[in-house]
Amino acid sequence: MARPPLFQRATVTRIVKETADARTYVLAPEEGSFSYRAGQFCTFKVNVDGQELFRSYSMSSSPDTDTELMTTVKRVPGGKVSNWMHDNISEGDTVELTRPAGLFCLNETTVPLLGFSGGSGITPILSLAKSALATTDRRVRLLCADRDRASAIFDTALDELVAQYPGRLSVTHSYDVEDGYLDAAKVLAFIGDDAEGDHYLCGPEPFMAIVEEALPGPGRVFAEKFGAAAQSIPGAEDQPSPDSITPATGATGAAELGTVKIQLGRKKVEIARKEGETILDSARRAGLSPPFSCESGNCATCIAEVLEGSATMRANNALDDDEIADGMVLTCQAVPDTPSIKVQYD
Repeated sequence: MARPPLFQRATVTRIVKETADARTYVLAPEEGSFSYRAGQFCTFKVNVDGQELFRSYSMSSSPDTDTELMTTVKRVPGGKVSNWMHDNISEGDTVELTRPAGLFCLNETTVPLLGFSGGSGITPILSLAKSALATTDRRVRLLCADRDRASAIFDTALDELVAQYPGRLSVTHSYDVEDGYLDAAKVLAFIGDDAEGDHYLCGPEPFMAIVEEALPGPGRVFAEKFGAAAQSIPGAEDQPSPDSITPATGATGAAELGTVKIQLGRKKVEIARKEGETILDSARRAGLSPPFSCESGNCATCIAEVLEGSATMRANNALDDDEIADGMVLTCQAVPDTPSIKVQYD
């Protein structure tokens, strides 16, 4: 079955000012509505000063409660993409983005959902909370850490949800300027008797480290980190990326073990395979400029179809089982495990 183009166009129908430095973009895809799951994200492609940049932003909407697709972007000091979007995108403009991807999603269970958000990390947490409340009987408890009250995103939306689901949803705020920085003791106090719940974490690395180290178990932990593996990628500020993933680099000087055939648009190349080298690195070594962003198996920008041979992905936080069964791989993580392989980018 033919796969739709990786990047599609959508019209920005509305822009909502959430805080002084956060905007929600309401999107209407040109090819009809996107199918997505709560907690997923889209990768945007923008051109800033002649440079093509990619950036992944989580949906703040939920497919179970919202009729519109919404993604929320926080302005980051020095962030090329977030600042460009805030300064240049207006209602009625068209943007390019991938179909939704990511595995930071709800699992079928009855245990409480505990969400831990730092700053703009509330975006996918809000989406998850809305779906959990609307489609299950689970209790939902959120711990939201922000610099101050003025910088807290979605305060009104959270208050409305608490009023809509009394007894099932509770929100605890922690403001640095009023309460001091979040620490392990505050995390443990928040968890209380719900250690067996599903814990969803999203936010900057220092916040994530504090929460993860404090979690007592035995509950499952699902983490969507910001900035862990994309610092060298232009425009990848606050890029969500999985825990403990190191981007693979080319194995320069390694033994040649077959061939890698790559088709990108009208370009076709064949290059000797090197031990431990990802398909993305092989493509770049062959002189191609394939799409990529996070290089950590998270954003699905580098997706390609394996036509011959096979490859194993070191990490995958974007493709589901059906897509893998159809031969799709994340080339930044896919290492060939057959002597020769042939892939085709969308």
